[in-house]
Amino acid sequence: MKKYFFFAVLPLLCLASCKSQKSVSASVPARVEDGIIVLETPAREPGQESALGMACDPIDTVRVGFVGIGGRGTAAVQRFTFLDNVEVVALCDLDSSRVDICNSILTSAGLPAAQGFVGEEAYRQLCEMEDLDLVYIATDWLDHVPVAVYAMNHGKHAAIEVPGAMSIDECWQIVNTSEKTRRHCMMLENCCYDFFEMAALNMAQQGLFGEVYHVEGAYIHYLAEDWGFSETWRIDYNMTHRGDNYPTHGLGPIAQVLDIHRGDRFDYLVAMDTPSYNGKKAAKRYRDSEECLDGDHTISLIRTGKGKLVEVQHNVYAPRPYTRMYQLTGTEGFANKYPSAGIAVKSINGHDYVPQPVMDSLLNAYKFDFVKEIEEKAKTVGGHGGMDFIMDYRLIYCLHNGLPLDQDVYDAAEWSAVQELSRISLENGSMPVRFPDFTRGDWNVVDGFHFAFKQ
Repeated sequence: MKKYFFFAVLPLLCLASCKSQKSVSASVPARVEDGIIVLETPAREPGQESALGMACDPIDTVRVGFVGIGGRGTAAVQRFTFLDNVEVVALCDLDSSRVDICNSILTSAGLPAAQGFVGEEAYRQLCEMEDLDLVYIATDWLDHVPVAVYAMNHGKHAAIEVPGAMSIDECWQIVNTSEKTRRHCMMLENCCYDFFEMAALNMAQQGLFGEVYHVEGAYIHYLAEDWGFSETWRIDYNMTHRGDNYPTHGLGPIAQVLDIHRGDRFDYLVAMDTPSYNGKKAAKRYRDSEECLDGDHTISLIRTGKGKLVEVQHNVYAPRPYTRMYQLTGTEGFANKYPSAGIAVKSINGHDYVPQPVMDSLLNAYKFDFVKEIEEKAKTVGGHGGMDFIMDYRLIYCLHNGLPLDQDVYDAAEWSAVQELSRISLENGSMPVRFPDFTRGDWNVVDGFHFAFKQ
């Protein structure tokens, strides 16, 4: 009797469980399917086509307009005065004094002053300029996508500071707009141009580490003491958004190693976080609020289509040393940048790090040729040790020569997507969440990540 009673009530229990299951809050339609949360993929509209490997007509002199010239934007204007084949023609900000400061930078470098635009909607006038090729966007996070979409819809390429988008819906907006307009949309992930990380990427591509199957990245940066004067909007966002709100610095370089959407793909994500301790203290200190939804420490685990494991961490509240982690584990070796750089290679030194002279030799031997050519100038110009300048240099080089960019719109979408996907997982008991395939099935069409060069 007990046996039959069990089978009789089981369907009722399942029905009750299904009825009690809470809906999934997401920026696009979502459903639970076989124990995993799945977000709807919009159909590619008529007139759109894949932007994989997209190359546009070469531009003799890339005419650039900057939208948002606070700390990052002003630093970018300064770097652009050292680039060839480029002209800064427009500057836009809410504060007219910033336009004046950047024009002083240009004229001090012997360059003509740029046209100024001031106001909340002034970016539209800038994007509508006829003599403009690229819109470089360094505003606060929430304005990245609106400006980028408007720029592309007016025939301009877009370069967006990190994160590239703030929700899955915004990720699809930049993907669909780039595919429709055939304009580039690059997220300005400068950490992909760190000297150690580029050399380690080359080592991985050349097989020094064997099959790389586990990678780690992070953004752990003690910022909670700075929000009274720098990026004050950041605490507002963290107070109201749970999850990894700044994933791309750690994720970008390791995604390139794994050839994401160039032979492999992010399959699903699971996230966990701690309570908000210092986050709430910051909210109280700067906003007189008792709430901060963002946990002090968030960990997201991502499984790829090939079964490889990605770990990404976020913490901007703890008084601890800065780290992006950057760890690569392979069948034949290992690389680690933080807290101190080290390389282990099975054929050289077994389970120990190779001696410093050997590591220095490896880093030099696996340095990309273009890095050797630009390294000295990059370190002189600066920008996080030179990686910002290399990023800008590669952006202009590719536009000038009509080449695919190092980071395409799918990179911008995939790396930024961790924000909302981690929130969805956290709000649903760390339930797995399927990664949207922003390439719509073309993730294995391109064979590996490569920098493009003029033949």
